[in-house]
Amino acid sequence: MDKVVALLCVACLGTCFSLLGAISVKLMPRLGIDKGGFGTLISIFMSVCLAVSLVAGMVLDSVGFGPVAMAGFGLTACALLLWSRAATFPMAIVACVVLGFGAMALNTAGNTLIPEVLFGGKNPAAASNLGNVFFGLGLLLTPLSASWLFRRTTYERALLVLGVALLLPLPLAMLATYPPSHASLDFSRVAGLLGDAVVPVAGLVLFCYFGMEASFAHWLPTLGKEVIGRDRPELEGRVVDGLAQRLLSWFALGMMAGRFTVSQIPVITRYGPWFIAGAAVVAAAVVFAITVARGTVQVRSLAIGSGLVFGLVFPTTIGVTFAHFPKDVRGTVFGIIFAIGLAGCVIVPKAIGNVARRTSVQHGMRLLLPLCIALFVLAVAFGWIR
Repeated sequence: MDKVVALLCVACLGTCFSLLGAISVKLMPRLGIDKGGFGTLISIFMSVCLAVSLVAGMVLDSVGFGPVAMAGFGLTACALLLWSRAATFPMAIVACVVLGFGAMALNTAGNTLIPEVLFGGKNPAAASNLGNVFFGLGLLLTPLSASWLFRRTTYERALLVLGVALLLPLPLAMLATYPPSHASLDFSRVAGLLGDAVVPVAGLVLFCYFGMEASFAHWLPTLGKEVIGRDRPELEGRVVDGLAQRLLSWFALGMMAGRFTVSQIPVITRYGPWFIAGAAVVAAAVVFAITVARGTVQVRSLAIGSGLVFGLVFPTTIGVTFAHFPKDVRGTVFGIIFAIGLAGCVIVPKAIGNVARRTSVQHGMRLLLPLCIALFVLAVAFGWIR
């Protein structure tokens, strides 16, 4: 049952990371905010995730997988209740904070447990890619579910239904038996781990990746609304909203396919950094293409392509890094590199929102091109030092 809980953790994490994007076209009018204000909400959510990530990793090494997983399911369900009630910007900030705590609990439990329980713990990069197919499943189902629910019921009831769904795995998390944890809560360990070059470089790889993924996850529906609205002016607003929201699902499908494919490569842990370097080159081409896309079919195809390319970077980085460290510090290692990576989520989507306020989201996506170049350089460095 520990495998089931691990996979449910990352699936619900996918819901957390796609939630704001999935409800953005309804949330902004409800709160009376523009794209810059929505970018601020993204930054607040990601800032909370960054702050919680490091502590969650050390707590997991100390208390084990079960309590952290249970806290994650409970807190994310509470966050959805708060989002259903949020009618002002301050209320939305509170919901962001609770969602950040819940997301990082799920993230730490799921992504440290998966490499230990899949493939017998012998191929952590492949295990992480296969397990994170379920992250893509959460990313896929959330906008589809939100779009379907918004057409059939009120905003408040739609989010309550999603909140109940996130609470359903809690009994399984309570009943599962997990691998033991023998470490203690030790903040001094962080400094020692940062002295190993693998940790900061892996963190910077995730910084670039998270900046790109978070930008797509949160801004793709708005970008789609811009492109589809120009391409199909005859469509009603609600139809355009639905098509734009479903771009996140196409993105998630591409991510799931990419991660499943990579999980079948036996040498992915050994050669992972070189796969990441190749993905960075292709990602640059995809990002450029989406900044000049003019048609509905074109932007949909690029959403799928971006998911295919981006998908392997995170789980491969985690698996390659875990292969370098013993199991008793993996929670802390994960917390460190994830916290470094989340800085990209805090900075990049907000920067795109600021550009979009003056021009468009599509134009703002050009900010991702330098990240693709940096990702290539860091991936090569990762391959040499690990």
